[in-house]
Amino acid sequence: MTAQQHDPRRGESHTPGLENQRTHGSFGGYVVGYIAAMLLTIAAFVMAPSTNMAPFSIEAGLAVLAIAQMLVHLIFFLHINTAPVQKTNVMAFAATMLIIAIVVIGSMWIMAHLNHNMVPMSQVMQMQR
Repeated sequence: MTAQQHDPRRGESHTPGLENQRTHGSFGGYVVGYIAAMLLTIAAFVMAPSTNMAPFSIEAGLAVLAIAQMLVHLIFFLHINTAPVQKTNVMAFAATMLIIAIVVIGSMWIMAHLNHNMVPMSQVMQMQR
């Protein structure tokens, strides 16, 4: 039996297909990710108090920077990519994003309907008199 084979009696195990894969990124990749994250953070802090743009443009710009920041972290630090060995990580990430979207959208929908259906405070005060 060679060293590459799996022997269940010895308790050794390995993930198939990962014999020649690195589990972590390179130092250069981390530096590039760090610089990109810092630039995106600085851009957000510069954009937020800006008075040169319309408020909706600032909000849209901050949303774009937030998505870019998330992608930088996923790619450079969490090493999520489209490689076949990353299939479970990508699926777990997609399921997490789906759950977060359901919670956020559902909460906004409930709050909007509660706000629409609530009795105004002036009527509540008149009913108590």
